[in-house]
Amino acid sequence: MDTTTLLLTVALSLLPISELRGAIPFAVLRGVDLVPAALIGTAVNAMVPAIAYIFLSTIHRLFYRIGAYRRFFDRFVEKARGKVHASVEKYGYWGLLAFVALPLPVTGAWTGTLGAWVLGMERRKSMFAIMGGVVVAGVVVTILVAALGAGAKSIFFKSF
Repeated sequence: MDTTTLLLTVALSLLPISELRGAIPFAVLRGVDLVPAALIGTAVNAMVPAIAYIFLSTIHRLFYRIGAYRRFFDRFVEKARGKVHASVEKYGYWGLLAFVALPLPVTGAWTGTLGAWVLGMERRKSMFAIMGGVVVAGVVVTILVAALGAGAKSIFFKSF
């Protein structure tokens, strides 16, 4: 795997818009074997809860003083709360895991972490639930990429 592919795979795994559902097929399309692509995409995406909680407890507090940031963040938080609330309300941490495990747009580790934070869930337990959901999503995406090969890009990437 060349350095550019590795860095782009890591970046896609960290970006809220793509996460591992974009990183794994991207790496495979760039010639990386499926297992290393899945391991890298999943491992990097599993770091998102820690990164998000660090951001929310530090930089976010500074940015929140800026009106434009506050308005954007508050709108984003309401969307996250609405998406996560039903599954967490009914099933608790298992619901959070299941929410993150669905490899669909806006159901990943970033939204799960933000939702857990907004709902006041205990940080450590929610991080483990989110990481568990990331692992399940990684397995699902890997199976789909293995079954569909390069055609998996049509599931995870929007055509322009």
